[in-house]
Amino acid sequence: MALIDVVKYQAEENEFVWKFPSNDLKIGTQVVVNPVQHAFFIKGGKVLDEFETGTHTVKTENIPLLNKIINLPFGGNSPFQAEIWYVNLLTKLDNKWGTITPILLEDPKYGIIIPVRAFGQYGFKVSHPRTFLESLIGNLSSFSASKIQEYFKGKIISALTSLISKKLIKENISILEINLFLDELSTFCQEKITDEFKKYGLEIVNFYFMSINVPLDDPSVVKLKEAKDLTAKVKITGKELYQMDRSLDILDNAAKNEGGVAGDLMGAGLGLGLGAGVGSQMGNISGNLNTKNNPPFPPTLYYVLINNEQSGPYNIVQLNQLINAGKINKQSLVWESSLEDWTLITEVVELSKLFKSTPPPPPKI
Repeated sequence: MALIDVVKYQAEENEFVWKFPSNDLKIGTQVVVNPVQHAFFIKGGKVLDEFETGTHTVKTENIPLLNKIINLPFGGNSPFQAEIWYVNLLTKLDNKWGTITPILLEDPKYGIIIPVRAFGQYGFKVSHPRTFLESLIGNLSSFSASKIQEYFKGKIISALTSLISKKLIKENISILEINLFLDELSTFCQEKITDEFKKYGLEIVNFYFMSINVPLDDPSVVKLKEAKDLTAKVKITGKELYQMDRSLDILDNAAKNEGGVAGDLMGAGLGLGLGAGVGSQMGNISGNLNTKNNPPFPPTLYYVLINNEQSGPYNIVQLNQLINAGKINKQSLVWESSLEDWTLITEVVELSKLFKSTPPPPPKI
């Protein structure tokens, strides 16, 4: 058994933790610790002492617990078994992270769930070497930067799903606008993720997003862009002008499609009512151009599912005519901008009254 006179660090630079390969030490063995390193003297799984930069001699005066753990029958150069571990206090800045599969985020402005992929980079360093050594090493004899990166990758991605959602909701940021806020998002996430790294004796030096991407051809993204365009159009033209424009579209579609729901509505005189509504809206607009009064609040328009297909939008008068025509009933689903999802028509207070006023079927003769 060759006893070790001098213990030195002999591993690669990217090793954050490294165990000296021999345990055959003796009283008088010198332990050399390079700058930006810590060394630990371990016996029986317990840390008996730690050494900072410099050359240290192993002796009972330096390590008081040594006498209690080993027998020293050979005098001054007594051999014994112990481990010397090195921890490098390096800073590693180029650690990449990214989502292997998309994470699902709900757009806080439009309530649409979107698949999102994110990529970025972070840097870390060992700030508490003993905590780091005791928390992560286990039975390993070394621990490289790549192992640290692999270990924390899952923790980072798991935390990001929640953190991005919280930031979007807090600031009311649409997913389509998220790349405008990458710096703010990076700072927010670094502050939160830092707490997790501290548990393992590590410090986050920097953390940032390189990009956040959405698949432009995904149906949910297409739907989100349509919702954004619609909102912009309403803001530009005004809600009243937009609803008049939609009413004209309905009249045009009804004229082109004499069959189906549109034809039935035209046949029931709904087209005439619609035309009157448009005329009324145009009259209101014309009047408002010559008065200082605010325009009247436009009626709420609803979309309705008829034969599992979206139809509309319709105002209350038109919906009542659809009820009378047997096209919709109490089980029909409706939606308008203030509703989060498709809702039973009877659960909308304004529309539930339509069924109370609907006459019973005529008696059989």
